[in-house]
Amino acid sequence: MKATLILEMFPIALMFASPIIIAALGGLFSERSGIVNIALEGIMMVGGFAAASVTVLLEPSTPLAPWIGLLVGIAAGIAMSLLHAFASINLKANQVISGTALNILAGGVTIYLSQIIFHQQRTRSFSNGIQKMTVPGLSKIPLLGKMFFIENYPTFYIAVALVLITWFLVYKTPFGLRMRSCGEHPQAAASMGINVAGMRYIGVLASGALAGLAGGVMVLTADIQYTIMSIHGTGFIALASLVFGRWNPFGVLAAGLFFGFSTALSFYAKDITFLAKLPSEFFYMLPYIFTIVALIFFAGKSVGPKAAGEIYDSGKR
Repeated sequence: MKATLILEMFPIALMFASPIIIAALGGLFSERSGIVNIALEGIMMVGGFAAASVTVLLEPSTPLAPWIGLLVGIAAGIAMSLLHAFASINLKANQVISGTALNILAGGVTIYLSQIIFHQQRTRSFSNGIQKMTVPGLSKIPLLGKMFFIENYPTFYIAVALVLITWFLVYKTPFGLRMRSCGEHPQAAASMGINVAGMRYIGVLASGALAGLAGGVMVLTADIQYTIMSIHGTGFIALASLVFGRWNPFGVLAAGLFFGFSTALSFYAKDITFLAKLPSEFFYMLPYIFTIVALIFFAGKSVGPKAAGEIYDSGKR
C-alpha cells in the first residue's frame, strides 16, 4: 500500500472515528457508574436528527447553524437518555431491555418527526454541514501535519479533547472515584455516603449528551441529511470500541481509530492492488466483521465494571 494512499485515507478515517470515539466515551461514563447503555445507537439517531433539523432550519439565517445543531443534538441525547435512566434506576428495569426499547423507539420517533416537520421520512438536505479546517502552524509539521492538521474536520479535535477530559474526570478527581465506586461496588459506595442513584443518573445523562453529540457529528460530517440509515450501526461499533478499549479513554481512542480506518478502507480498497478484485460489498462489511472479531478476541480478556448491568439493591451486602 502506497504511503500517499495512507495519507489520503486519514481525513476520512478520522471523520468516521470521531463519532465512534465520542459515543464510546458516553458508554464509558454510563458503565463506570454501573448502568449498561446499549441505547447508544438510538440516542445517536435522535441526536443526529435534531442536529440535522436545526441546521436545515437555521442555515438561511446564521453560519453557526451546524454548531447550534450540535448543541441541540446534545440536548436531545440527554432527553432520550433520561428515559433509560428512569427505567433502569427508578423502575429497576432490565437495562438491556430498556436500551433495546430505546433503539427501536428512536427509529420511529425520528421518522415521525421528519414527517411532521419536513413532510417526508427524512430531513431536507442542508447546504453546509461542519466544514473541514487546516490548523495554522501545526499543518507545517512534517508528515504529522498532513495526517492530522490539513483539511480535517474539527470534530476529531473535539473527540481527542473529550478523551483527555474524560480521563481526567474519571481517574483524577473525587467525582470520578465516586462514579467508579458505584460501578464496582455500589453497596460499599453507599456506606460511605455516596448517592448511588444520583451518580448513576449523572453517568447515564453524560452518556446521552455524548451519544447525542456523536450522532450530530456523524450526520453533519458524513452526510447531507438525516435518514433512518445515517447512523447504520455506529452506536454498536462504539459499544465494541468500549469493550475493545477496556473501558479506558485512551483505549477507546485507539479502538475508535481502528474502526475508523476499517471504514475508510472500504472507500480505498479499489486502489489497493491485492484488494481491488474483491467485490465492493465485502469492504462495506469490514467494520462490522472487525467488530465481531474484536469482541471474540478481546471481550473475554476485558474486565468491565463489576456492577455494570446489575440492579442496585440498597439492602444487599
